[in-house]
Amino acid sequence: MKRLVSLLMAFTLMVGCFAGFALPKPAYAVSFENVNQSLSFLHSVHILASRADAKLPDVYGDKIDLNNTNVRAFQQYPGFYPNLARKIIVNAPYENVEDALNIQGLSKRQKNLLQSHLDDFTVTKTEAVFNEGADRFNNGIYR
Repeated sequence: MKRLVSLLMAFTLMVGCFAGFALPKPAYAVSFENVNQSLSFLHSVHILASRADAKLPDVYGDKIDLNNTNVRAFQQYPGFYPNLARKIIVNAPYENVEDALNIQGLSKRQKNLLQSHLDDFTVTKTEAVFNEGADRFNNGIYR
């Protein structure tokens, strides 16, 4: 009896494993009515990506763009990450680098630290690709 139950279980298991291969696969229809809209969308994404790519040397190069970078970029400067970096990001956008010195709630130490690193920062026009959602606080890039 045990042997019969074992064979029945083995057969059931085999049938269950291979039964999925015999099922028909769903067919997906593609509509070509909105091809022009799709191409227009792709073109606008390409333009946005091109503007972002052009800004990357500023954002991730020698200087940190206070209007477009994320909080983790400030890790290279001792004393900035995470508190001062968060204050800088929350109060953006800035017209010029010196505007960051006018952030409300900065301690004297934080102002001195910021003053000593003004040459390490730059300010450019805010780009949505760098500022959407919570990307400035957590862009999902971890080392």
